[in-house]
Amino acid sequence: MRDNQYLVGNFAPLEDELTTETLSVTGKIPQELDGCLARIGPNPIDPDPTTHHWFLGSGMVHGLYLRDGKALKFHSRFVRDDDVVEKFNLPEISGPRGSLQLGSGVVNTNIMKHAGKTFALVEAGNLPIEMNERLDTIQRTNLEGTLPGGFSAHPHFDPDTGELHAAVYSPLWHHIQHLVIDNMGLVNRAVDVPVPGQPMVHDCMITKQYFILLDLPVILDQEVFEAGFSLPYKWHPEYGARIGLLPRDGAAHEVTWHEVEPCYVFHPMNAFEDESGTVIIDVVRHSKMFDKDRLGPSEGIGNLYRWEISSSDGKVRESQIDDAVIEFPRINESRIGKNYRYGYVSTFTKGFSPNGLKKYDLVSGRSEIYSVGDHKAFMEPVFIAKENASEEDDGWLLSYSYDQNIDSSDVVILDACNISDGPVATIHLPRRVPFGFHGNWL
Repeated sequence: MRDNQYLVGNFAPLEDELTTETLSVTGKIPQELDGCLARIGPNPIDPDPTTHHWFLGSGMVHGLYLRDGKALKFHSRFVRDDDVVEKFNLPEISGPRGSLQLGSGVVNTNIMKHAGKTFALVEAGNLPIEMNERLDTIQRTNLEGTLPGGFSAHPHFDPDTGELHAAVYSPLWHHIQHLVIDNMGLVNRAVDVPVPGQPMVHDCMITKQYFILLDLPVILDQEVFEAGFSLPYKWHPEYGARIGLLPRDGAAHEVTWHEVEPCYVFHPMNAFEDESGTVIIDVVRHSKMFDKDRLGPSEGIGNLYRWEISSSDGKVRESQIDDAVIEFPRINESRIGKNYRYGYVSTFTKGFSPNGLKKYDLVSGRSEIYSVGDHKAFMEPVFIAKENASEEDDGWLLSYSYDQNIDSSDVVILDACNISDGPVATIHLPRRVPFGFHGNWL
């Protein structure tokens, strides 16, 4: 496995599940935090290091449970797919198999709660997996038969309607599907928007008027597929890059497309419309992705950019907000689709190693960083508003971390108003949590 950087160090998979109720804490956990900080990422079983891509492999979820100022327990659980079932001789997972299922039905990218249920999510065709409070797998789900195909790793919650909006793609489709999931957990809108190629569509955005699609030049590549690589998508700048504005209740033919310089975006920070009707989109922009590297996202560092789509002529004005290397942007999610002030990200070295957390004040232009050196990595930050918060940044910022000097992980809790002050509490976990993708406060 030494030939593949995504199978060694803190990328290396864990061999088993874990449950512990013995956790040590430095500092004081805020009394009001009552829930589970859940996180998910790949934990591949018997991968081939010559072809294994970091984005693939069976999922594992990790959950830290807090209540009454105490760290109650920590769980790590495999997200059951066919490979997990075979490896550990487990009962086959129940629920439907989608027509677009890839491989063993891997789900490894995000975990969230909606309509009273907890779902592990992935993109490109595999169905969500419902999980219980202990993060054990319950079943695959097609949302009671309402899901037309697969789902997305990044549905976005509309704080005004309680709906989820998602952009769904599949290597078998030549369209991007806009889905709306109602507050009962059922699909109430599905619109197929044709695109000329078969792009990888990791994320999307919403504003008051629009659902925002990204049609970018990382597309399905037959030669990569025939060469045996597990993720057959490749950088094709000649394909072009464009932003689609679909009216929230509009038909596919009503999308307006707006060209930008070729780039790739995994994650937007937020989008909104200003008083003039200009659509403002803040994204982590990569100059390229999957050009030469077939095993992971090592090409084209991520920087924070702003795209402004004029309401008068439809042209896009692009500006760089910061030259720091960042990824995994999060905000106070009550501001999704609305004008906002603060954003939070993980910072990275030039070698794509996470090493800190950063807070942006997009009104003043100021920022602040929490970091203790390149030996300690901080994964995607999650914002939790304080009770009776009066300001947008009045809340807690939680992040899983990894210290390579001791090969172990913590969860840090920062006051989001002053992250550079350092943690108000650190919960020390019994073993490392591998670098993964996303999570939420459940």
